[in-house]
Amino acid sequence: MIGLRPERVDRVLVLGAHCDDIGIGAGGTLLSLCSSRPGLAVDALVCTGGGGDREAEERKALAALCGGADLSCRVLDLPDGRLPAHWSEVKDALERLASTLDPDLVFAPAAHDAHQDHRTLAALVPTVFRDHLVLGYEIPKWDGDLLQPAVFVPLSEECAQAKSRILGECYPSQADRHWFDPETFLGLARVRGVQSRARYAEGFFADKFVLNGGTPCACW
Repeated sequence: MIGLRPERVDRVLVLGAHCDDIGIGAGGTLLSLCSSRPGLAVDALVCTGGGGDREAEERKALAALCGGADLSCRVLDLPDGRLPAHWSEVKDALERLASTLDPDLVFAPAAHDAHQDHRTLAALVPTVFRDHLVLGYEIPKWDGDLLQPAVFVPLSEECAQAKSRILGECYPSQADRHWFDPETFLGLARVRGVQSRARYAEGFFADKFVLNGGTPCACW
């Protein structure tokens, strides 16, 4: 059974193909969740960037986004841009996580993402976390693959601004990319806010979930 039970979210799993994916796609939601639920367990797995400056950036960013949480982070050193050729290693890493964790909520790249690394990870997540609520996050980029999400997490202006600031401060290696700037992050968050009657929001995609309304009705 896949359930949406926000009041019972005690452990969150966040998955990224690259260092910065998680922060871009779900950073505001992590900030909001961790500030409202001190002691929340957050487990992070990133497939590329391990052992170098990118890993250091990721650890710094996640620590800032998940303040007050019980954070665990693992960054693999698989080659950037080549995850389809390392399908088995990604699958094994996910299965190792699933053997020890039972998260209430999983964040991962959206299944329609045009980047080959994002798409590979997205395709593998539901093969391992079959009985979990998985929300696919979106990453704005050159490919123009943004679709219309159906799940929204409203963000306060303070939270949206903090996410944008953390991304800028924690990922100096990405500063020369033409899309990596506050206008991109806040602009998309503003559009998603308009669509969910909020100032700002993050949008997510869910293939399947069950909304649990409480005790089943004794109808028979």
